[in-house]
Amino acid sequence: MSMRIGHGFDSHRLEAGEGMRLGGVWIACDWRLVAHSDGDALIHALCDALLGAIGGGDIGRLFPDNDPQNQGLDSRIFLREVMRRVREQQYEVVNADMTLIAQVPRMAPHARAIQDTLAAELGVEPERVNLKAKTNEGMGHLGRREGIAAHAVVLLQCVKK
Repeated sequence: MSMRIGHGFDSHRLEAGEGMRLGGVWIACDWRLVAHSDGDALIHALCDALLGAIGGGDIGRLFPDNDPQNQGLDSRIFLREVMRRVREQQYEVVNADMTLIAQVPRMAPHARAIQDTLAAELGVEPERVNLKAKTNEGMGHLGRREGIAAHAVVLLQCVKK
């Protein structure tokens, strides 16, 4: 059975606002992500991991940040297109493991909703999606609440018969 691993990374600046979308879930808070799309760094990192596993480039090639059609777009649309490409190459997700590095917002109250949302988008059971949230212990731009960062790793298996 053919297996492939992909890794993705994304980061976005933070500024005062009324909330943000992370992992496809709206989180009401005093911050917003600065981005061309909705800035969902978790989904962007996940898309890059999936694309990396299939040798499909990166999210910026598929959805350029200078394309007006992507302005404010819900990143779940990106993920759906990436998953279409994964399935087209006859792969399925075995598991996804993600780490969000951010001082704000607190992720514990939202972790299960994010896990469930991403599992549904990936077509897997929620137990196959893992989310870890870390602060940067007050260090650097992440610690000063100037931005957030996300890493994602995925394992795919070939489903060719």
